[in-house]
Amino acid sequence: MGAPVTVRGRFISIEGGEGVGKSTQIAALAAFITQKGFEVLLTREPGGTEGAETIRQLVLGGSAERWMPRAEALLFAAARSDHVERLIEPALASGKWVISDRFIDSSRAYQGGGSGLSDNDIMTLHQIGSRGMLPDRTLILRLDTKEAVSRAAARDQNQPDRIQGRTEIFHSDVDMAFVSFAEREPRVRLVDASGTADAVTARLLTEISDLLEPA
Repeated sequence: MGAPVTVRGRFISIEGGEGVGKSTQIAALAAFITQKGFEVLLTREPGGTEGAETIRQLVLGGSAERWMPRAEALLFAAARSDHVERLIEPALASGKWVISDRFIDSSRAYQGGGSGLSDNDIMTLHQIGSRGMLPDRTLILRLDTKEAVSRAAARDQNQPDRIQGRTEIFHSDVDMAFVSFAEREPRVRLVDASGTADAVTARLLTEISDLLEPA
């Protein structure tokens, strides 16, 4: 008899602006998927590996002017490359489900839509660094801007990192970039993040129900 065939896992990224409740929903999704009998790996970007976590400190710390947009995009692409090669790909190959708090669409929205680089530039870096890898499903949480700002301020105790602390116009541009991805790409889904945590979780589960079905 041959060796058993390992079914490749699924890759889900959770995206959205500041204060939309990603951490709460990631935990809820992981619990549900685990109950379905799958092994789940939680990770984040930038980060997930030793090298990528080091880059995280470089890109999120310091003053708002610490990095110019192109340098910032290169740093994010480098962190993602290590993350994909050392953690995400091996986990998927072993059959695990991977849920990442942010992935390529955050770079597209923040370094592209927010900072002015073209989407083609960001995706070219992603092709070089991570062979263009995309999630099976990207779920973008959206919330009224004022409520999101209030939540983020409470979460961060009014001490945002250098990206969170950017202008309201910047964050509005980020949100519009996320919306544009969902309009063009079927893997990307917008999810209303208002209401109770349980209600939001139910909306997210609706958007991944097809992934939970047997292949």
